[in-house]
Amino acid sequence: MIALSLAEIATVVGGQMHDIPDPSVQVTAPVVRDSREVEPGGLFVAFVGERADGHDFAPAVVEAGAAAVLASRPVGVPAIVVDDVQAALGALARHVVRRLGATVVALTGSAGKTSTKDLIAQVLQHKAPTVWTPGSLNNEIGLPLTALSATEDTRFLVLEMGARGIGHIRYLTGLTPPRIGLVLNVGTAHIGEFGGREQIAQAKGELVESLPSKDEGGIAVLNADDPLVRAMASRTTAKVVLFGESDEADVRAENVRLTDSGQPTFSLHTPSGCSDVTMRLYGEHHVSNALAAAAVAHELGMSAEEIATALSEAGTLSRWRMEVTERPDGVTVVNDAYNANPESMRAALRALVAMGKGRRTWAVLGKMAELGDEALAEHDAVGRLAVRLNVSKLVAVGGREASWLQLGAYNEGSWGEESVHVSDAQAAIDLLRSELRPGDVVLVKASRSVGLESVAQALLETGAEGEVAAR
Repeated sequence: MIALSLAEIATVVGGQMHDIPDPSVQVTAPVVRDSREVEPGGLFVAFVGERADGHDFAPAVVEAGAAAVLASRPVGVPAIVVDDVQAALGALARHVVRRLGATVVALTGSAGKTSTKDLIAQVLQHKAPTVWTPGSLNNEIGLPLTALSATEDTRFLVLEMGARGIGHIRYLTGLTPPRIGLVLNVGTAHIGEFGGREQIAQAKGELVESLPSKDEGGIAVLNADDPLVRAMASRTTAKVVLFGESDEADVRAENVRLTDSGQPTFSLHTPSGCSDVTMRLYGEHHVSNALAAAAVAHELGMSAEEIATALSEAGTLSRWRMEVTERPDGVTVVNDAYNANPESMRAALRALVAMGKGRRTWAVLGKMAELGDEALAEHDAVGRLAVRLNVSKLVAVGGREASWLQLGAYNEGSWGEESVHVSDAQAAIDLLRSELRPGDVVLVKASRSVGLESVAQALLETGAEGEVAAR
């Protein structure tokens, strides 16, 4: 957080100061909404939630050193009181971003946002101090909190933007106006909420509509391999840069292959040169993510060699996204349980097969949420793909959607013992504990609500003697 006095914050957010003896006191530590994260000199934002009211924690956070509370009512300790806490938080973020003068890079897409954001952040860190969205805190609360974590030396602010409807991204770009906007893809994630891929494209394209013109330095980075994304070029006055494997892409990959362990290697081509990349991440889908990051970095002045080095060194920053861990007995656990949609399911299955050459492969899969009328067809298709890729074992976890996964596998290949439907995570744990053999590779993936990360964690704790080595 850049230093701001309580008086200045009150003016920015249109609030009234209550119980503040010295308005010149400065907020110098992060702005947080979790009382456990308060630091001396910080600002605590009191939201009223379904289970807890942040105002109840006001005395404790001030005692812990918070300079004040941003609240919707007086709380008996130093507070800036506003009508709408969320709107005030956004206004404060907008003010800080304007003061900073850092380059804001915003990205969106149906799949791969968090992995790509992590790659961009790691690459740009090689050039200058960079702040980025932690995990997937990409909504109207998480995004301004990220922006407010920037400091005076921050030069790049990399922000992931999520959307569950038309107008959501337009709102976020109003809080933190980007100079560079990246759209990864338009898939079927949240299609049940949007109503169709065209509506998803309309929502994602709000990002490029928000950019400054080409003459003002605006840059739209678009996926040349996705027709709905590429068509967004007509919706912006910014400079358009294309990435992908297409020959027409400005930043592209050639000679793409996977190493024996399933890690992508390719030749990176940019307008200023080319260089070879071998990634530490797993799965061919990371090639597109890497190209998106490379396109952003190239526009910010990095050479092909610098970008390739940074991409080759980059790892996983956000938990439960293709986390690959090998147990002492040789069982490899791939924890990709943070979330799932049809596109990411297909990518994860292909990565599993690439990693498991010559080994037994297990796909422990659960529901993909928010697919609406497409749910049956999409779950059936994932089950069928597991058969076509020759996954050794499919464990479908959960209720109706899991049964559709198993049905797809059966209809594609008349699978019998190769697939099993279990009721919940504990049943999956019990099955795997009894049947896993040394050398097996296990993928765990489902939508966040299923909670399959517990399966991965249990597998890493099962029979593990000595230190577990994470790759």
